[in-house]
Amino acid sequence: MLAVSTPAAFSAVWQQALALARNAIDLSNPNPRVGCVIMSHERHVLGQGFTQQAGGPHAEVMALRDARAKGHPLAGATAYVTLEPCSHHGRTPPCCDALVEAGIAKVVVATEDPNPLVAGRGLARLRAAGIEVELLPPESEAALASRELNIGFFSRMVRGTPWVRMKMAASLDGTSALNNGASQWITGEAARTDGHAWRARACAVLTGIGTVMEDDPRLDVRLPDTTRQPHLVIVDSALATPLSARLFEPAPGGLPRQVWIYHAVLDAEKQAALAERGAIPIHMPGADNKVDLAAMLRDLAQREVNELHVEAGHKLNGSFLREGLVDELLVYLAPKLLGQGASLSNLGPLELLQDGVPLHFASIERVGEDLRIVARVQGHDAFLRTPHA
Repeated sequence: MLAVSTPAAFSAVWQQALALARNAIDLSNPNPRVGCVIMSHERHVLGQGFTQQAGGPHAEVMALRDARAKGHPLAGATAYVTLEPCSHHGRTPPCCDALVEAGIAKVVVATEDPNPLVAGRGLARLRAAGIEVELLPPESEAALASRELNIGFFSRMVRGTPWVRMKMAASLDGTSALNNGASQWITGEAARTDGHAWRARACAVLTGIGTVMEDDPRLDVRLPDTTRQPHLVIVDSALATPLSARLFEPAPGGLPRQVWIYHAVLDAEKQAALAERGAIPIHMPGADNKVDLAAMLRDLAQREVNELHVEAGHKLNGSFLREGLVDELLVYLAPKLLGQGASLSNLGPLELLQDGVPLHFASIERVGEDLRIVARVQGHDAFLRTPHA
């Protein structure tokens, strides 16, 4: 058994708990990604676990099960949890009750749960049961890492909208497609596989009717270890989605997903036909017979979408950027020059340099022969530092 007794080892416990939570990235949606490590009074690791699929056990319950399966007594033990244990009956019973019933003596929590149904109530419930509770400072490394890992969940709970990540692929000179429409494939196989991993972590993938008509994509996740498919969102103001579109085909492995089609016009016959194909038409009219994108994001939050992965054409990309609805860009740049063609977005033209969208680079990495850039819109992640503002 691993013994934990030094400050460095204490930090290692949080590293392990966060590593466990990362195992839930493409598994636990729409629930947060949580890891739990249970230690004995003698500072030995007894059990560990992470949150399973929605409706399945949470991290605390998995860790308790792990400890019991190994024959370890739990009375007097300490649980380290990356997010406040839930105190309410949702898809599963409260994790607080499971910890109390197991005889856990102390619970150390990295950060509070922003869900109004929890939001400190879990800590209070544990204390009321006689359990010692320690909450890490909000600026601590483990607290910040836990919130970052759950950026979409915190966004939905604090801002009332998903975390919007826009994926783009282009040549080094910014061309996303040739003038004749050819775009497959600008980037290499490694980058495309990596892009599927980013799709997998999202609750939903969004595209526009232009991409549906031009490329007829499926926009599913085609990775061998996929256990769930993100839902699909189509921005289709005039309800032009063909009933024969490939997006209606079953996803790999028969994994279920919902198809939400946001539209601005009313066409009862087409709405009924799309519903017959399994889609859910959602009337969300805005100006100029276009879909109200801001209202759509609020509606998606109500549908429990934490991270929204946008893979659209330059027109819809431009609309999202102009309205300030994008939080993060996921850009793959190929080491080639393609000259004139479609740009990443039709954001401009701008009159002043200061009118551009201010970004900061979160990461820059090589993926195969291509470059992956993750850039955040400045200020959009402020809620992570003040999660209850």
